[in-house]
Amino acid sequence: MQTILTGSKARPSPQDTGMPDAKPSVLVVDDDPEFRDSVARLLRSVDLETSHFSSVADFLKAKLPEGPTCLVLDVRLPGQSGLELQRELAAANRPLPIIFITAHADIPMTVQAMKGGAIEFLTKPFRDQELLDAVEAGISRDRVRRERDKAFGALKERFETLSSREREIMFQVAAGRLNKQIAGDIGIAESTVKVHRTNLMRKMKARSVPELSRMADILKPTSEKPQRT
Repeated sequence: MQTILTGSKARPSPQDTGMPDAKPSVLVVDDDPEFRDSVARLLRSVDLETSHFSSVADFLKAKLPEGPTCLVLDVRLPGQSGLELQRELAAANRPLPIIFITAHADIPMTVQAMKGGAIEFLTKPFRDQELLDAVEAGISRDRVRRERDKAFGALKERFETLSSREREIMFQVAAGRLNKQIAGDIGIAESTVKVHRTNLMRKMKARSVPELSRMADILKPTSEKPQRT
């Protein structure tokens, strides 16, 4: 078989500094064993963990890695195709950056893959560096997503520690309402609003009203937002 990958430059992969025990990983799905081995050797040469599969069915049986991950996926596979897997992952809300590879590309296929959010669409034969650059972009995207999800989870946990009254006041404060206005809106003493406001700022770890407003925008639990009159 002709060598597909040529001329690579080994370089350190980006590390997930927030989770040193969760190294970046690349999952390779291709029905050509020689190609899978070649890609695996390349990725390991830059210190990337890799797992490879010969079909979509085998891939779906596997557990996804804990760290930042991207998928190197052949378009044409026995059984379920790479494009079908892309649609299935999107429908299941499993955001996994995908780098498509194929020996026989056409424009509609490429357009479909890129519209589905693929990082790159590489046609064999391609240079090692093209794949490494695409993998780096995919892992970076997944790292950002994971950090965003983690931050949102922590924010939601803090929000859930608030009482219903504190949540009500939080959204009024975030909307720019003054303590006196809030007290009049909900029928409590202004001093009580101040106490709730102090407590909710502490619980949310908000250092300022603008920061609290950003948190409220991220959370967007519309059912909690009071109607202004």
